[in-house]
Amino acid sequence: MTVEHQPAADRFVVHLDGGDAELTYARPDGRTIDLQHTEVPEVGRGRGVADAMAQAAFDYARAQGLKVIATCPFVRRWLAHHPEEHELLLRQ
Repeated sequence: MTVEHQPAADRFVVHLDGGDAELTYARPDGRTIDLQHTEVPEVGRGRGVADAMAQAAFDYARAQGLKVIATCPFVRRWLAHHPEEHELLLRQ
């Protein structure tokens, strides 16, 4: 499965036969990425699509030296199973 980063659209996307799955984000400043919403079409559910997008977003944040705000409920649940990513979370 290929996760495509589309910075002009502020999203990570996986193209599926039934439509695009996406994890949208905002950049409140130059040091932070706010992961806001995950949407996966019915055809892609249960196949690890959202997991792959979350991992891609954290990989991007790490590579860019960004802190992460996890506004998205899915990403917050995903983080419960990925404590290795907690170091990237913005402590407020």
